[in-house]
Amino acid sequence: MNASSVPDNATDDRFNEVLTLIQSAKQQAMQAVNTQLIELYWQVGAYISRKLEKAEWGDSVVSQLAEHLAKTQPGLRGFTRRNLFRMRQFYEAYRIDEKVSALLTQLPWTQNLLILSQSKLPQEREFYLRLAIQEKWSTRELERQFKAALFERSVTQPAKISPVLRQSHPTALDIFRDAYMLEFLDLPGGHAESDLHKGLLARLKEFLIELGRDFCFVGSEYPLQVGGCDFALDLLFFHRGLNCLVAIELKVGRFKPEYLGKLNFYLEALDRNECKPHENPAIGVLLCASKDDEVVEYSLNRSLSPALIAEYQVQLPDKQLLQAKLHEFYALNVAQAEEF
Repeated sequence: MNASSVPDNATDDRFNEVLTLIQSAKQQAMQAVNTQLIELYWQVGAYISRKLEKAEWGDSVVSQLAEHLAKTQPGLRGFTRRNLFRMRQFYEAYRIDEKVSALLTQLPWTQNLLILSQSKLPQEREFYLRLAIQEKWSTRELERQFKAALFERSVTQPAKISPVLRQSHPTALDIFRDAYMLEFLDLPGGHAESDLHKGLLARLKEFLIELGRDFCFVGSEYPLQVGGCDFALDLLFFHRGLNCLVAIELKVGRFKPEYLGKLNFYLEALDRNECKPHENPAIGVLLCASKDDEVVEYSLNRSLSPALIAEYQVQLPDKQLLQAKLHEFYALNVAQAEEF
């Protein structure tokens, strides 16, 4: 083959391995730089904290340090008076928790600052640190999850799952949610099921982020044939961590117990006709506009299928109300612990 016959285009797949190596090296280099930067901020924060605690410095000295660095290191960025005090706060927030502090270098400084400024409790900081790393959220998505009060909802409103699902997949409570925020669909109050379905397909990327990183889309109106009858499952996904299909049925009204029977039927069809030999039994999710928790509990209690019932919400929740519920939740737990 002479030089003129070599393809000259950006889609030549012969060089994919080299491109992968380059991309991997770039990512590792960026992570190494980020790790060094976060460790530097930690050390500077520790130094300032010790000086202030021992009363060797006052706040004005921190301002003088910022001015000195600006004069002597003209190309140095990020060491303003405000940022120096943030470094101190950063160090003091995590210095007593080695388990959590080990996570800090896995996130960029902007996300660390966001978690630090938005979280009110140590448990909340750890919650968002771990999820931001696990889900690889962008800063924008992390901000959205704070607005959606994910921590408050996860603590006060855990997912409603069947005993079978709890037993077969103990980690299901960490994967599925009691409510999913679909505000990005901009659906009107009186929307139809078809509007919801079309909206989710049109904004599939956002929906996958809301579901979680390990969810992979399989199909819409997925065909199932049982006997001589044809059926269509609203949405079908695969979860890599659970190694199983996840069927999602959409309902724009309030949850009714009879909905669960249809979902169970779909799960049986998936297990018999669609699941691969190495896969676990399929999981079903009924995504409804609203639900009564007591009706949900009764419905799921004797269900023999790995299923759960969740709400979808087209508007972000009242964060202050959820924070009040969280305060009551912790206060009740403390009171109960003191009784024993």
